[in-house]
Amino acid sequence: PALFMENARKGNIVSRANSIGSTSASSVPNTDDEDSDYHQEPCKVSYKDQRRRAHTQAEQKRRDAIKKGYNDLQAIVPTCEQQDFSISSQKLSKAIVLQKTIDYIQFLHKEKKKQEEEVSTLRKDVMALKIMKVNYEQIVKAHQDNPNEGKNQISDEVKFNVFQGIMDSLFQSFNASVSVTSFQELSACVFSWIEEHCKPQTLQDVVIRVLHKVKSQLY
Repeated sequence: PALFMENARKGNIVSRANSIGSTSASSVPNTDDEDSDYHQEPCKVSYKDQRRRAHTQAEQKRRDAIKKGYNDLQAIVPTCEQQDFSISSQKLSKAIVLQKTIDYIQFLHKEKKKQEEEVSTLRKDVMALKIMKVNYEQIVKAHQDNPNEGKNQISDEVKFNVFQGIMDSLFQSFNASVSVTSFQELSACVFSWIEEHCKPQTLQDVVIRVLHKVKSQLY
């Protein structure tokens, strides 16, 4: 009986020790899981920070590009230069810069169209001068080929009649087409008259008509 009681006492001690050990083990936190969570959380935060920094940098680049574009417009467009010294310290708004840029582009389009019209007019003048040059070259060549032909056969009176006939014809068209009420009207009409009545072909017709008239009077 004494041996049985001793073994039972030892069994109770071992059982209680095991229960205490299991309770203590269950109360100890899982350090491996915590270590794993501890290392993963900074990685997540770091990735968010990287995305946030990348977005901030991209947004800053976009704003810098827009700012540079507006600065370039102000440097290129002359009307963006501020003339009023009272507001020289104030920066032009983007809306004003855009509007001034639009106005300047429209002005350039008008100037381009005007220059194209002037070029077209100059080309017509060049063509007319070329025609007159050819006519004068033919006259000079005819005189060079026959230097003595017709020499001293045309009187000054006949020359004056030819000149007068040409001038009278031009004056009639000038008087009918050009208003001399004011210098402004004269300036506006005289160029139109020149373009209409002083073309090489028109002048040639006038001269031929006058020559025929003088010839009929002489013969």
